[in-house]
Amino acid sequence: MRGQFVVVPILALILLFTVPWWTLVLAPDWGTAATVAGTAVFALGLVTMPVAMFRGHARHQDAAAKLGDSLLAVIWVLFSWSVLSLVLRVALLGVDDPARSRIVAGATFVVAAGLLVHGNRVAMRVPPVKATDVVIPRLGPGLDGLRVAVLTDTHYGPIDRTKWSEQVVAAVNALDADVVCHAGDLADGSVAERRKQVDPLGGVQAALGRFYITGNHEYFGEAQAWIDHMEGLGWDTLHNRSTLLERDGDRIVFAGIDDPTGAASGLPGHGPDLAAALADRPADVPVVLLAHQPKQVRQAREADVDLQISGHTHGGQIWPFHLLVRFDQPTLSGLTRHGPTQLYNSRGTGFWGPPFRVFAPSEITLLTLRSA
Repeated sequence: MRGQFVVVPILALILLFTVPWWTLVLAPDWGTAATVAGTAVFALGLVTMPVAMFRGHARHQDAAAKLGDSLLAVIWVLFSWSVLSLVLRVALLGVDDPARSRIVAGATFVVAAGLLVHGNRVAMRVPPVKATDVVIPRLGPGLDGLRVAVLTDTHYGPIDRTKWSEQVVAAVNALDADVVCHAGDLADGSVAERRKQVDPLGGVQAALGRFYITGNHEYFGEAQAWIDHMEGLGWDTLHNRSTLLERDGDRIVFAGIDDPTGAASGLPGHGPDLAAALADRPADVPVVLLAHQPKQVRQAREADVDLQISGHTHGGQIWPFHLLVRFDQPTLSGLTRHGPTQLYNSRGTGFWGPPFRVFAPSEITLLTLRSA
């Protein structure tokens, strides 16, 4: 069994580089010199990428992380479109090689390069606002029109996005939201390393409350320290707890639970505890639950939660990675219903690792709650 944990990733890594190498270098027969040079480039990437990612994410070396993450995105996009290029290869059966292979290689390279350039721009921009109305039958008329802005998966990390953070805060404040939520995966790294990027969130304005929960990435580092830091910035950290909001005589509960990875973190009191979060829930008052992973909706529906807000999936981030995400999560993005519970799953405000988003744009979410 232990051997599989070593052999399978190695085979996957080799396949990831071999397919685009064959598509772009070997099959087109560019000549000996070009083939040797191209093979050397792919071989260098095969060795460099895992080493850089290990040093970047396990040893916390930001320069290595930026290199490894970028190489991961490049080879993933090249691999995906090299596989898809088989369709073009079949369509060109009437064209003899090496012309056919050269056409396929050129098309694959152009498409991949274009997607990477566009994907980087999408990842690094201030996300557009995605507005959605959510009808909650138990919502009282005094709370009709409650505006909830959602940030999630900001993943402040090796790339200094302090200016971006300030611009996101300005965009959120322009929404004039009643409530602002951050649904986890705040940062990758320690508070000391990332606080410069996170601290602008202290300027977020909301009339009724600002709420934060942990995501799985907090538990790769300093979950409790991030909870403490967000409290210091004035956010209400819903660490398996809830708070009651009231407007014009009607009430609503905002609750939050930890990410499931917290249970194995070794931190006392961490891990999702929905019963504790809803212990003080008044009868017949609607509940909005912050839970980082969409699959936590299975517990939310059993607890008769009205709306769960999640992130985690990034919408797949780099197509077609969404196909793998769907093996683990019930949804990728948007508003879905799960029995009595509605789930809004954000594609995320930032990105993890590779600074690219392909066919999975980021978002700042604005949910407007409506009574029946």
